[in-house]
Amino acid sequence: MKRFYAKLNYFSNAEKVLWTASVCLIVGAYIAFGSRSPLNLVASLIGVTSLLFAAKGNPVGMALMIAFSALYGYISFTFRYYGEMITYLGMTLPMSLWSLIAWLRNPYRGNRAQVQVNAKLKRLDWVLLVGLTAAVTAAFYFILRALDTAYLPISTLSVATSFSAVFLTARRSPYYAVAYACNDIVLIVLWVLASQADQSYIGVAICFLAFLLGDIYGFVNWKRMERRQKN
Repeated sequence: MKRFYAKLNYFSNAEKVLWTASVCLIVGAYIAFGSRSPLNLVASLIGVTSLLFAAKGNPVGMALMIAFSALYGYISFTFRYYGEMITYLGMTLPMSLWSLIAWLRNPYRGNRAQVQVNAKLKRLDWVLLVGLTAAVTAAFYFILRALDTAYLPISTLSVATSFSAVFLTARRSPYYAVAYACNDIVLIVLWVLASQADQSYIGVAICFLAFLLGDIYGFVNWKRMERRQKN
């Protein structure tokens, strides 16, 4: 019984409120805007839950992100957002797997429920981040243009922010959450534009608004983890 209560108290009251508010926001949008796809709702709930675990440095967050990437890739395909589809299936999903392995290999003092924060990236990491992000973004631009992707400039920007986010996640840097927050803003704009053709997609935009709140909290909590681990 003590173990059960310990699991219930794994998340703080503030984290429980954040998750509950995010779920209510997502479900409310799903109902209000008449989404016809239960898959959108399932993907959104998995995604917002993954952010909460990731905010605590728990590898479960990466496992859930893999599932979210697969579902989101399919949803993007249905709206011809090939940039999002290719980004999540061809980049975010495999790099989330890489992040999962990296987090499992670097537990904090043997505690596999919390990753060791990489407080300061090496100069090589920053060089790789800038160089690889530029190369991947340039390559994707031509691929997406060939596929006649809707809203090409925004989709290309989404690739850049998404790649930098997954790279920083794999490197266990608190700034992964900042990059994901930037990606959330790009995706909110992208799906608001999509909702002009199909109102049900406003629910996806609201989903990424909930993600934005989760990523902001993720950065704040990782900085707390960083200070605790140093002490």
